[in-house]
Amino acid sequence: MVRTKEEFMKALGKMKSNIYFNGELFDRLDDRHMDTINTIGFTYEAFDDPDYKDLMQVKSHLTGDLINRFTHIHHSTDDLHKKQDMTRKLCQKVGGCIQRCMGCDAMNAVYNVSYEADKANKGETKYHENFKNWLLKIQKEDMIVAGAQTDVKGDRLKRPADQLDPDMYVHVKERRDDGIIVTGCKLHISEASVSEELLVIPTRALTPKDKDYAVAFAVPGDYEGVTQVLTVHNIRERKHFPRGFSQGATDSYLIFDDVFVPWERVFLCGEYQHGGTLALLFGLFHRHSYSGCKPAIGDITIGTAALAAEYNNIARAEHVRDKLAELIMVTELGYAAGYTASDLGKNEVYMPGVGFIPYGPGSFIPHSIFANVGRCLTGENVYREAEILCDIGGGIPATFPHEGDFKVPKLKEKLDKYITRNPNISPENAAQLWRFMGDTLCSSWGGIAQVGGYHGGGSPVMEQIAITTQYDIEARKDMVKAIAGIDDSLNKKIEKKR
Repeated sequence: MVRTKEEFMKALGKMKSNIYFNGELFDRLDDRHMDTINTIGFTYEAFDDPDYKDLMQVKSHLTGDLINRFTHIHHSTDDLHKKQDMTRKLCQKVGGCIQRCMGCDAMNAVYNVSYEADKANKGETKYHENFKNWLLKIQKEDMIVAGAQTDVKGDRLKRPADQLDPDMYVHVKERRDDGIIVTGCKLHISEASVSEELLVIPTRALTPKDKDYAVAFAVPGDYEGVTQVLTVHNIRERKHFPRGFSQGATDSYLIFDDVFVPWERVFLCGEYQHGGTLALLFGLFHRHSYSGCKPAIGDITIGTAALAAEYNNIARAEHVRDKLAELIMVTELGYAAGYTASDLGKNEVYMPGVGFIPYGPGSFIPHSIFANVGRCLTGENVYREAEILCDIGGGIPATFPHEGDFKVPKLKEKLDKYITRNPNISPENAAQLWRFMGDTLCSSWGGIAQVGGYHGGGSPVMEQIAITTQYDIEARKDMVKAIAGIDDSLNKKIEKKR
């Protein structure tokens, strides 16, 4: 069943209240939640839209039924291409994150790792079967899933098992015949407040003594023992001159307080080798998604910069051309890296010291180098892009009068006169652009979006580590040695003398 946005909201309304916002118990259908609901709700509205349905509609490999691509497991390069293009197109519409990628990326990671864990356990566990049964429900009901990976981490210099407080990472506290007891906290979990299911996975590589932290499971968003502490990221409300679309977003601290998880909802428990792989694989899928959403944000940034130049009547200035070219290059290089990651996708994963090996039951995984390159390149540029908007827009977005001032007749005439820089642009349209740029550059929402653009999907240092440890640098050194005429045997003679 592919449901409607209204059916999604009805399901949210039936969930128990376990969310706190600024000290109060928060209803999921609270007015302050509506911008977020409208944003993620567009993934339902677009399903049958002729402009989107070729990207969004796909057949389940489990049932053959038509499902939403956000609940799909990728099984071809075409699947990877369409996931990337779907993400870019949807994000263009809402002007930022479409909010549903985290669950999709976590599902694709768990699908592969649960299979490999069962194989290594020689059939003694049923993680993969558990996961497929859970996924059938997600696909059938077209549910929203939050991917919950990031732990508190406590003392960053210590591994999970070495923490003074074991709750700094979500971990298994007790194993029982009917399930497990988990405790700890996941934080920065995007859109958990509008998710019906929470898919919890490890956050880092693990050692044998960290085995209790190698746990993956799913529970409902309002499950017994789970508490959410919420931050809401809304654009400043307008009364008189609304935006064409007002995006919203949320993040939650997910506190697990002795939560019982039945075995049929457990997808990994104690297999520390696979826990680290699961963390890395989710990061890879999510960085590939970033090559869809970040180019879309780049598209919005390019359009904003070009309009600001036009409305400031400087569109033909040389520095404007240079800055637009820079924005375009980063945007399209990020997309191209993601597209290449899709095109080179296989049912293989990169293992340090080994290389690419077959992995999972046959689903497709994007190429690691290119997914990481695209994410790192575009992530590191978010503040440079803001700088370009600031340069071209000037000081207007920061000091622009409040919208109510334009409703005072004696002020409106004067303000319309003094905000006009291009005689071919109406003051009403100019005002809307400066308000929009104020949202982007000067609001709390805009600041949060920039931090998210930099760190979301993994901070740039994580991509740099992945790139440099997986890239065959030695082969490039050998190329140069051959061209330059370098003889390694001469170095070996020196070593022998020592």
